Amino acid sequence: MASNQNRSIARVVGASLIGTTIEWYDFFLYGSAAALVFNHLFFPQADPLTGTLLAFTTYAIGFLARPLGGLVFGHFGDRIGRKKLLVLSLLLMGGSTCAMGLLPTYAAVGVVAPLLLTLLRLVQGFALGGEWGGAVLIVSEHGDDRRRGLWASWPQCGAPGGNLLATAVLAVLAATQSDEAFLAWGWRVPFLLSGALVVIGLWIRLAVSESPVFLAAQAKAEQREETKTVPVVAVFRSHWRQVLVTIGSRMAENVSYYVLTAFILVYVTGPLGLPKSVGLNAVLIGSLLHFAAIPLWGALSDRIGRKPVYLFGTVAMAAWGFAFFALLDSKSVVVITVATTVGLLLHGAMYGPQAAFFAEQFPTRVRYTGLSIGGQLSSIAAGALAPIVAVALLQGFGSTVAVSVYVLTMCAITLVAVVLAKETAGSSLHDEAPEARAAVTR
Repeated sequence: MASNQNRSIARVVGASLIGTTIEWYDFFLYGSAAALVFNHLFFPQADPLTGTLLAFTTYAIGFLARPLGGLVFGHFGDRIGRKKLLVLSLLLMGGSTCAMGLLPTYAAVGVVAPLLLTLLRLVQGFALGGEWGGAVLIVSEHGDDRRRGLWASWPQCGAPGGNLLATAVLAVLAATQSDEAFLAWGWRVPFLLSGALVVIGLWIRLAVSESPVFLAAQAKAEQREETKTVPVVAVFRSHWRQVLVTIGSRMAENVSYYVLTAFILVYVTGPLGLPKSVGLNAVLIGSLLHFAAIPLWGALSDRIGRKPVYLFGTVAMAAWGFAFFALLDSKSVVVITVATTVGLLLHGAMYGPQAAFFAEQFPTRVRYTGLSIGGQLSSIAAGALAPIVAVALLQGFGSTVAVSVYVLTMCAITLVAVVLAKETAGSSLHDEAPEARAAVTR
Protein backbone atom coordinates (compact mmCIF):
# COMPACT_ATOMS: atom_id res chain seq x y z
CA MET A 1 0.00 0.00 0.00
CA ALA A 2 2.77 2.42 0.93
CA SER A 3 4.63 1.72 -2.31
CA ASN A 4 1.45 2.40 -4.32
CA GLN A 5 0.97 5.69 -2.50
CA ASN A 6 4.57 6.67 -3.17
CA ARG A 7 4.19 5.87 -6.86
CA SER A 8 0.98 7.86 -6.97
CA ILE A 9 2.46 10.97 -5.34
CA ALA A 10 5.58 10.67 -7.50
CA ARG A 11 3.41 10.66 -10.62
CA VAL A 12 1.48 13.71 -9.43
CA VAL A 13 4.69 15.53 -8.50
CA GLY A 14 6.24 14.73 -11.88
CA ALA A 15 3.19 15.94 -13.79
CA SER A 16 3.01 19.17 -11.76
CA LEU A 17 6.73 19.82 -12.07
CA ILE A 18 6.77 19.35 -15.84
CA GLY A 19 3.64 21.43 -16.29
CA THR A 20 4.85 24.31 -14.14
CA THR A 21 8.28 24.20 -15.78
CA ILE A 22 6.67 24.66 -19.19
CA GLU A 23 4.42 27.45 -17.93
CA TRP A 24 7.30 29.30 -16.26
CA TYR A 25 9.47 28.75 -19.33
CA ASP A 26 6.86 30.65 -21.33
CA PHE A 27 6.53 33.38 -18.71
CA PHE A 28 10.23 33.91 -18.06
CA LEU A 29 11.11 33.75 -21.73
CA TYR A 30 9.22 37.00 -22.10
CA GLY A 31 11.19 38.59 -19.26
CA SER A 32 14.54 37.70 -20.81
CA ALA A 33 13.37 38.82 -24.24
CA ALA A 34 12.14 42.11 -22.75
CA ALA A 35 15.65 42.79 -21.46
CA LEU A 36 17.46 41.70 -24.62
CA VAL A 37 15.20 41.91 -27.68
CA PHE A 38 11.83 43.61 -27.34
CA ASN A 39 13.29 47.03 -26.59
CA HIS A 40 14.91 46.95 -30.05
CA LEU A 41 12.13 45.30 -32.06
CA PHE A 42 8.96 46.67 -30.50
CA PHE A 43 10.09 50.01 -29.00
CA PRO A 44 12.86 51.19 -31.36
CA GLN A 45 11.95 54.89 -31.14
CA ALA A 46 13.14 55.24 -27.54
CA ASP A 47 16.67 55.57 -26.18
CA PRO A 48 18.11 52.22 -24.95
CA LEU A 49 17.27 52.50 -21.25
CA THR A 50 13.83 54.00 -21.89
CA GLY A 51 13.15 51.30 -24.48
CA THR A 52 14.02 48.69 -21.88
CA LEU A 53 11.70 50.40 -19.40
CA LEU A 54 8.85 50.26 -21.94
CA ALA A 55 9.59 46.60 -22.65
CA PHE A 56 9.47 45.83 -18.93
CA THR A 57 6.18 47.73 -18.72
CA THR A 58 4.59 45.24 -21.11
CA TYR A 59 6.30 42.55 -19.01
CA ALA A 60 4.56 43.94 -15.93
CA ILE A 61 1.16 44.01 -17.65
CA GLY A 62 1.19 40.22 -17.58
CA PHE A 63 1.23 40.40 -13.80
CA LEU A 64 -1.88 42.58 -13.81
CA ALA A 65 -3.84 39.72 -15.37
CA ARG A 66 -2.59 37.17 -12.85
CA PRO A 67 -5.05 38.05 -10.01
CA LEU A 68 -7.93 37.83 -12.50
CA GLY A 69 -6.63 34.45 -13.64
CA GLY A 70 -6.25 33.37 -10.02
CA LEU A 71 -9.80 34.49 -9.25
CA VAL A 72 -11.40 32.75 -12.26
CA PHE A 73 -9.34 29.57 -12.04
CA GLY A 74 -9.64 29.52 -8.26
CA HIS A 75 -13.43 29.83 -8.39
CA PHE A 76 -13.87 26.94 -10.80
CA GLY A 77 -11.03 24.95 -9.24
CA ASP A 78 -12.83 25.06 -5.89
CA ARG A 79 -16.11 24.15 -7.59
CA ILE A 80 -15.25 21.47 -10.18
CA GLY A 81 -11.73 20.35 -9.27
CA ARG A 82 -8.04 21.15 -9.73
CA LYS A 83 -7.16 18.97 -12.74
CA LYS A 84 -9.42 20.47 -15.43
CA LEU A 85 -8.20 23.96 -14.71
CA LEU A 86 -4.54 22.92 -14.86
CA VAL A 87 -5.05 21.54 -18.36
CA LEU A 88 -6.73 24.76 -19.49
CA SER A 89 -3.98 26.97 -18.04
CA LEU A 90 -1.31 25.03 -19.93
CA LEU A 91 -3.19 25.41 -23.23
CA LEU A 92 -3.65 29.15 -22.76
CA MET A 93 -0.04 29.76 -21.81
CA GLY A 94 1.44 27.67 -24.61
CA GLY A 95 -0.83 29.12 -27.27
CA SER A 96 -0.07 32.74 -26.38
CA THR A 97 3.67 32.09 -26.23
CA CYS A 98 3.70 30.41 -29.65
CA ALA A 99 1.78 33.36 -31.06
CA MET A 100 4.48 35.73 -29.78
CA GLY A 101 7.00 33.92 -31.94
CA LEU A 102 4.91 34.79 -35.00
CA LEU A 103 4.34 38.49 -34.23
CA PRO A 104 5.36 41.17 -36.73
CA THR A 105 7.76 43.78 -35.35
CA TYR A 106 7.43 47.56 -35.11
CA ALA A 107 9.31 47.94 -38.38
CA ALA A 108 6.62 45.92 -40.18
CA VAL A 109 3.32 47.13 -38.68
CA GLY A 110 4.21 50.06 -36.41
CA VAL A 111 2.33 50.56 -33.17
CA VAL A 112 0.18 47.46 -33.79
CA ALA A 113 3.19 45.29 -32.91
CA PRO A 114 3.57 46.36 -29.25
CA LEU A 115 -0.23 46.28 -28.86
CA LEU A 116 -0.40 42.65 -30.00
CA LEU A 117 2.56 41.84 -27.78
CA THR A 118 0.77 43.38 -24.80
CA LEU A 119 -2.44 41.45 -25.52
CA LEU A 120 -0.61 38.12 -25.62
CA ARG A 121 1.22 39.04 -22.44
CA LEU A 122 -2.13 39.53 -20.74
CA VAL A 123 -3.18 36.02 -21.79
CA GLN A 124 0.10 34.66 -20.38
CA GLY A 125 -0.52 36.38 -17.06
CA PHE A 126 -4.11 35.16 -16.88
CA ALA A 127 -2.99 31.57 -17.47
CA LEU A 128 -0.16 31.70 -14.94
CA GLY A 129 -2.48 33.22 -12.36
CA GLY A 130 -4.47 30.01 -12.41
CA GLU A 131 -1.57 27.60 -12.88
CA TRP A 132 0.42 28.21 -9.74
CA GLY A 133 -2.33 27.63 -7.18
CA GLY A 134 -3.65 24.53 -8.93
CA ALA A 135 -0.25 22.89 -9.38
CA VAL A 136 0.67 23.51 -5.76
CA LEU A 137 -2.64 22.22 -4.44
CA ILE A 138 -2.91 19.05 -6.46
CA VAL A 139 0.44 17.97 -5.00
CA SER A 140 -0.27 19.25 -1.48
CA GLU A 141 -3.62 17.47 -1.39
CA HIS A 142 -2.20 14.17 -2.68
CA GLY A 143 0.75 14.04 -0.28
CA ASP A 144 0.88 13.17 3.40
CA ASP A 145 0.90 15.75 6.19
CA ARG A 146 4.34 14.82 7.48
CA ARG A 147 6.19 15.42 4.18
CA ARG A 148 4.02 18.07 2.57
CA GLY A 149 6.83 20.64 2.58
CA LEU A 150 8.99 18.34 0.47
CA TRP A 151 6.27 17.23 -1.96
CA ALA A 152 4.76 20.69 -2.43
CA SER A 153 8.16 22.24 -3.04
CA TRP A 154 8.61 20.30 -6.29
CA PRO A 155 6.08 22.34 -8.30
CA GLN A 156 8.02 25.37 -7.04
CA CYS A 157 11.02 23.98 -8.90
CA GLY A 158 9.11 24.76 -12.07
CA ALA A 159 10.11 28.42 -11.68
CA PRO A 160 13.90 27.88 -11.79
CA GLY A 161 13.33 24.96 -14.15
CA GLY A 162 11.44 27.16 -16.59
CA ASN A 163 13.91 29.99 -16.15
CA LEU A 164 16.76 27.53 -16.66
CA LEU A 165 15.20 26.24 -19.86
CA ALA A 166 14.39 29.71 -21.21
CA THR A 167 17.82 31.09 -20.36
CA ALA A 168 19.58 28.02 -21.77
CA VAL A 169 17.78 28.32 -25.11
CA LEU A 170 18.57 32.04 -25.31
CA ALA A 171 22.18 31.44 -24.26
CA VAL A 172 22.67 28.81 -26.99
CA LEU A 173 21.18 31.10 -29.61
CA ALA A 174 23.27 34.04 -28.40
CA ALA A 175 26.43 31.90 -28.58
CA THR A 176 25.73 30.46 -32.04
CA GLN A 177 24.30 33.51 -33.78
CA SER A 178 25.43 37.00 -34.53
CA ASP A 179 23.51 39.82 -32.87
CA GLU A 180 22.01 40.67 -36.27
CA ALA A 181 20.71 37.13 -36.85
CA PHE A 182 19.38 36.88 -33.30
CA LEU A 183 17.41 40.11 -33.69
CA ALA A 184 16.27 39.20 -37.20
CA TRP A 185 14.81 35.75 -36.48
CA GLY A 186 16.69 33.81 -33.80
CA TRP A 187 14.65 35.25 -30.92
CA ARG A 188 11.51 33.63 -32.37
CA VAL A 189 12.82 30.07 -31.98
CA PRO A 190 12.35 29.70 -28.18
CA PHE A 191 8.81 31.08 -28.42
CA LEU A 192 7.82 28.62 -31.15
CA LEU A 193 9.44 25.79 -29.18
CA SER A 194 6.72 26.26 -26.59
CA GLY A 195 4.24 24.48 -28.85
CA ALA A 196 6.12 21.18 -28.64
CA LEU A 197 6.56 21.54 -24.89
CA VAL A 198 2.84 22.05 -24.35
CA VAL A 199 2.00 18.81 -26.17
CA ILE A 200 4.35 16.93 -23.83
CA GLY A 201 2.92 18.69 -20.78
CA LEU A 202 -0.67 17.91 -21.70
CA TRP A 203 0.07 14.24 -22.28
CA ILE A 204 1.54 13.95 -18.79
CA ARG A 205 -0.93 16.18 -16.98
CA LEU A 206 -4.04 14.43 -18.37
CA ALA A 207 -2.92 11.17 -16.74
CA VAL A 208 -3.05 12.62 -13.19
CA SER A 209 -6.00 11.87 -10.91
CA GLU A 210 -8.06 14.55 -9.18
CA SER A 211 -7.12 15.66 -5.65
CA PRO A 212 -8.47 13.17 -3.05
CA VAL A 213 -8.85 15.96 -0.48
CA PHE A 214 -11.01 17.95 -2.89
CA LEU A 215 -13.11 14.89 -3.80
CA ALA A 216 -13.67 14.07 -0.12
CA ALA A 217 -14.72 17.65 0.66
CA GLN A 218 -17.01 17.72 -2.36
CA ALA A 219 -18.68 14.45 -1.34
CA LYS A 220 -19.28 15.66 2.22
CA ALA A 221 -20.76 18.93 0.97
CA GLU A 222 -23.17 17.00 -1.26
CA GLN A 223 -24.18 14.65 1.58
CA ARG A 224 -24.92 17.59 3.83
CA GLU A 225 -26.62 19.46 0.98
CA GLU A 226 -24.59 22.52 1.91
CA THR A 227 -25.31 25.81 0.17
CA LYS A 228 -22.31 26.72 -1.94
CA THR A 229 -20.99 30.15 -1.08
CA VAL A 230 -19.07 31.88 -3.85
CA PRO A 231 -15.42 31.08 -2.95
CA VAL A 232 -14.11 34.64 -3.31
CA VAL A 233 -16.85 35.93 -0.99
CA ALA A 234 -15.99 33.30 1.61
CA VAL A 235 -12.29 34.12 1.35
CA PHE A 236 -12.67 37.83 2.00
CA ARG A 237 -15.37 37.33 4.61
CA SER A 238 -13.67 34.69 6.76
CA HIS A 239 -10.06 34.34 5.64
CA TRP A 240 -8.83 37.85 4.87
CA ARG A 241 -6.08 37.57 7.49
CA GLN A 242 -4.62 34.56 5.68
CA VAL A 243 -4.80 36.49 2.41
CA LEU A 244 -2.79 39.33 3.96
CA VAL A 245 -0.23 36.86 5.31
CA THR A 246 0.11 35.34 1.85
CA ILE A 247 0.52 38.72 0.15
CA GLY A 248 3.05 39.98 2.68
CA SER A 249 5.04 36.76 2.68
CA ARG A 250 5.54 36.92 -1.08
CA MET A 251 6.83 40.50 -1.28
CA ALA A 252 10.51 39.79 -0.57
CA GLU A 253 10.46 36.51 -2.46
CA ASN A 254 8.96 38.06 -5.61
CA VAL A 255 11.02 41.24 -5.72
CA SER A 256 14.33 39.55 -4.99
CA TYR A 257 13.75 36.89 -7.64
CA TYR A 258 13.09 39.33 -10.46
CA VAL A 259 16.00 41.53 -9.43
CA LEU A 260 18.28 38.48 -9.45
CA THR A 261 17.08 37.05 -12.76
CA ALA A 262 15.64 39.87 -14.90
CA PHE A 263 17.15 43.17 -13.74
CA ILE A 264 20.62 41.62 -13.72
CA LEU A 265 20.44 41.32 -17.52
CA VAL A 266 19.79 45.06 -17.80
CA TYR A 267 22.55 46.01 -15.35
CA VAL A 268 25.19 43.70 -16.79
CA THR A 269 24.63 44.68 -20.43
CA GLY A 270 23.97 48.38 -19.68
CA PRO A 271 25.98 50.16 -16.95
CA LEU A 272 28.60 47.40 -16.70
CA GLY A 273 28.98 47.13 -20.48
CA LEU A 274 29.46 43.34 -20.45
CA PRO A 275 28.19 40.85 -23.07
CA LYS A 276 24.66 39.55 -22.52
CA SER A 277 26.09 36.03 -22.24
CA VAL A 278 27.64 36.96 -18.86
CA GLY A 279 24.26 37.65 -17.30
CA LEU A 280 22.54 34.77 -19.07
CA ASN A 281 25.15 32.24 -17.99
CA ALA A 282 25.09 33.51 -14.40
CA VAL A 283 21.31 33.07 -14.26
CA LEU A 284 21.66 29.69 -15.97
CA ILE A 285 24.10 28.29 -13.39
CA GLY A 286 22.26 29.91 -10.49
CA SER A 287 18.93 28.47 -11.64
CA LEU A 288 20.42 24.98 -11.82
CA LEU A 289 21.49 25.09 -8.16
CA HIS A 290 18.29 26.90 -7.21
CA PHE A 291 16.32 24.00 -8.70
CA ALA A 292 18.24 21.51 -6.55
CA ALA A 293 17.99 23.59 -3.36
CA ILE A 294 14.23 24.23 -3.30
CA PRO A 295 13.20 20.67 -2.28
CA LEU A 296 15.90 20.68 0.39
CA TRP A 297 14.48 23.85 1.92
CA GLY A 298 10.98 22.34 1.65
CA ALA A 299 12.11 19.17 3.42
CA LEU A 300 13.82 21.23 6.13
CA SER A 301 10.54 23.06 6.76
CA ASP A 302 8.93 19.68 7.50
CA ARG A 303 11.51 19.10 10.22
CA ILE A 304 11.86 22.49 11.91
CA GLY A 305 8.77 24.37 10.69
CA ARG A 306 7.80 26.65 7.82
CA LYS A 307 8.44 29.91 9.68
CA PRO A 308 12.09 29.41 10.73
CA VAL A 309 13.14 28.51 7.18
CA TYR A 310 11.15 31.35 5.62
CA LEU A 311 12.46 33.89 8.12
CA PHE A 312 16.05 32.83 7.49
CA GLY A 313 15.62 33.38 3.76
CA THR A 314 14.04 36.79 4.34
CA VAL A 315 16.74 38.14 6.63
CA ALA A 316 19.56 36.72 4.52
CA MET A 317 18.10 38.25 1.34
CA ALA A 318 17.87 41.67 3.01
CA ALA A 319 21.62 41.59 3.54
CA TRP A 320 22.46 39.98 0.19
CA GLY A 321 20.63 42.77 -1.67
CA PHE A 322 23.60 45.01 -0.88
CA ALA A 323 26.37 42.44 -1.38
CA PHE A 324 24.90 41.35 -4.72
CA PHE A 325 25.50 44.60 -6.58
CA ALA A 326 28.89 45.16 -4.98
CA LEU A 327 29.94 41.79 -6.40
CA LEU A 328 28.45 42.54 -9.83
CA ASP A 329 30.49 45.74 -9.99
CA SER A 330 33.66 43.65 -9.97
CA LYS A 331 32.85 42.78 -13.62
CA SER A 332 34.36 39.37 -12.99
CA VAL A 333 32.44 36.60 -14.73
CA VAL A 334 33.12 34.17 -11.86
CA VAL A 335 32.15 36.65 -9.15
CA ILE A 336 28.95 37.65 -10.98
CA THR A 337 28.00 33.97 -11.28
CA VAL A 338 28.67 33.34 -7.58
CA ALA A 339 26.68 36.44 -6.58
CA THR A 340 23.68 35.33 -8.60
CA THR A 341 23.87 31.73 -7.41
CA VAL A 342 24.09 32.62 -3.72
CA GLY A 343 21.18 35.01 -4.12
CA LEU A 344 19.03 32.30 -5.69
CA LEU A 345 19.98 29.77 -3.01
CA LEU A 346 18.84 32.23 -0.33
CA HIS A 347 15.68 32.90 -2.31
CA GLY A 348 14.99 29.15 -2.18
CA ALA A 349 14.67 29.33 1.62
CA MET A 350 11.54 31.42 1.07
CA TYR A 351 10.31 29.67 -2.06
CA GLY A 352 10.80 26.08 -0.89
CA PRO A 353 8.37 26.02 2.08
CA GLN A 354 6.05 28.59 0.51
CA ALA A 355 3.70 26.21 -1.31
CA ALA A 356 2.89 24.06 1.73
CA PHE A 357 2.84 27.10 4.03
CA PHE A 358 0.24 28.91 1.92
CA ALA A 359 -1.87 25.81 1.18
CA GLU A 360 -2.15 25.15 4.92
CA GLN A 361 -3.66 28.59 5.49
CA PHE A 362 -7.04 27.84 3.85
CA PRO A 363 -9.79 25.15 4.12
CA THR A 364 -10.46 22.96 1.08
CA ARG A 365 -13.64 24.65 -0.12
CA VAL A 366 -11.80 27.95 -0.75
CA ARG A 367 -8.18 26.81 -0.87
CA TYR A 368 -7.61 27.30 -4.61
CA THR A 369 -9.24 30.75 -4.53
CA GLY A 370 -7.52 31.94 -1.34
CA LEU A 371 -4.11 30.70 -2.38
CA SER A 372 -4.42 32.19 -5.86
CA ILE A 373 -5.79 35.56 -4.79
CA GLY A 374 -3.16 36.08 -2.11
CA GLY A 375 -0.34 34.83 -4.29
CA GLN A 376 -1.33 36.77 -7.39
CA LEU A 377 -2.21 40.09 -5.76
CA SER A 378 1.31 40.13 -4.39
CA SER A 379 2.63 39.50 -7.89
CA ILE A 380 1.34 42.94 -8.95
CA ALA A 381 2.80 44.81 -6.01
CA ALA A 382 6.07 42.88 -6.10
CA GLY A 383 6.95 40.88 -9.22
CA ALA A 384 5.29 43.16 -11.77
CA LEU A 385 6.95 46.29 -10.48
CA ALA A 386 10.34 44.90 -9.48
CA PRO A 387 12.17 45.28 -12.84
CA ILE A 388 10.45 48.62 -13.55
CA VAL A 389 11.21 50.04 -10.11
CA ALA A 390 14.79 48.75 -10.26
CA VAL A 391 15.41 50.32 -13.69
CA ALA A 392 13.74 53.58 -12.61
CA LEU A 393 15.81 53.72 -9.41
CA LEU A 394 19.01 53.08 -11.33
CA GLN A 395 18.06 55.73 -13.87
CA GLY A 396 17.03 58.25 -11.20
CA PHE A 397 19.83 57.79 -8.66
CA GLY A 398 22.60 56.51 -10.91
CA SER A 399 23.42 53.92 -8.24
CA THR A 400 22.31 50.43 -7.23
CA VAL A 401 22.16 51.38 -3.54
CA ALA A 402 18.59 52.53 -4.09
CA VAL A 403 17.74 49.13 -5.60
CA SER A 404 19.25 47.38 -2.56
CA VAL A 405 17.16 49.56 -0.22
CA TYR A 406 14.12 48.62 -2.26
CA VAL A 407 14.85 44.91 -1.70
CA LEU A 408 15.47 45.59 2.01
CA THR A 409 12.08 47.31 2.33
CA MET A 410 10.27 44.35 0.77
CA CYS A 411 12.10 42.00 3.12
CA ALA A 412 10.90 44.04 6.10
CA ILE A 413 7.28 43.63 4.94
CA THR A 414 7.72 39.88 4.53
CA LEU A 415 9.39 39.60 7.93
CA VAL A 416 6.34 41.12 9.63
CA ALA A 417 3.90 38.90 7.71
CA VAL A 418 5.73 35.66 8.50
CA VAL A 419 6.23 36.55 12.17
CA LEU A 420 2.47 37.18 12.51
CA ALA A 421 1.53 33.92 10.75
CA LYS A 422 0.77 30.73 12.66
CA GLU A 423 3.11 27.75 12.23
CA THR A 424 1.34 25.14 10.07
CA ALA A 425 3.89 22.37 9.47
CA GLY A 426 2.31 18.93 9.88
CA SER A 427 -1.29 20.19 9.92
CA SER A 428 -4.07 18.37 8.04
CA LEU A 429 -5.62 19.76 4.87
CA HIS A 430 -8.96 18.08 5.60
CA ASP A 431 -11.58 20.58 6.70
CA GLU A 432 -12.47 18.74 9.88
CA ALA A 433 -8.99 19.46 11.28
CA PRO A 434 -9.01 22.82 13.10
CA GLU A 435 -5.33 23.37 12.44
CA ALA A 436 -6.06 23.49 8.71
CA ARG A 437 -7.55 26.88 9.35
CA ALA A 438 -4.24 28.48 10.28
CA ALA A 439 -4.45 32.20 10.70
CA VAL A 440 -2.37 35.05 11.96
CA THR A 441 -1.90 35.21 15.70
CA ARG A 442 -4.01 37.75 17.44
